[in-house]
Amino acid sequence: MTETKIDLSGQNAIVTGGAAGMGFAIAQRLMRDGANVCIWDLEQDAIDQAVAGLSVDAGDATAFGVVADVSDPTAVERAVAITGERFAHVDIAINNAGISGPNVVSWEYPVEDWQQVIAVDLVGTFLVSRAVIPLMLENSYGRIVNIASVAGKEGNPNASAYSAAKAGVIGITKSLGTELAATGVLVNCVTPAAVHTAIFDQMTQEHIDYMRSKIPMERFGLPEEVAAMVAWLCSSECSFSTGAVFDISGGRATY
Repeated sequence: MTETKIDLSGQNAIVTGGAAGMGFAIAQRLMRDGANVCIWDLEQDAIDQAVAGLSVDAGDATAFGVVADVSDPTAVERAVAITGERFAHVDIAINNAGISGPNVVSWEYPVEDWQQVIAVDLVGTFLVSRAVIPLMLENSYGRIVNIASVAGKEGNPNASAYSAAKAGVIGITKSLGTELAATGVLVNCVTPAAVHTAIFDQMTQEHIDYMRSKIPMERFGLPEEVAAMVAWLCSSECSFSTGAVFDISGGRATY
């Protein structure tokens, strides 16, 4: 995959769930394009390892991390405060943190698991956006990119909580995009089909095979492919798209 340089020099970015998988790939791409990055994740050891990896070949861009549970309002406010101590301004926020939940039919779905998926994937997106938007409004500039899923458009069987949460992410993206349209703060989301990351470890092989069977390109997406689209959405070149949904699905999504 040929990487095209996007100028994010001097920008400061938050990437939730940035210690591994798609979040790490996004953080890595933003740094290669010149942005300073703060990753939020659950475990300090994972953050430390990720920051060390991000700092390789990063040029003048810097990386650090904050322990944060995006489903906890108090933890989010604390993480924003700590991030603000290092960043004079926050220009970019990537709502990537997410879990898949179990693969079972809806009427047998454990209530506690349902609530956890919604709390992390949807409520977390709301809480982080709510916390960073005032900082962006201070400078009349910002880019928020939410990681949704094609499951939020089509609804995957045996993944009702994940599908519902990602549909909600699409919905809040549209609401925020409209609310902020004239402020310089743009909010968009991407809807990948299945991308092969560690989140597959939470799924059954049957569900993984189902997802692959739905992709006309007959392969899973790469984290780097999602990161490339996200990088453009974070740039000033993205200037007339907000509240929009950008598919990256290997041909699966056709609407």
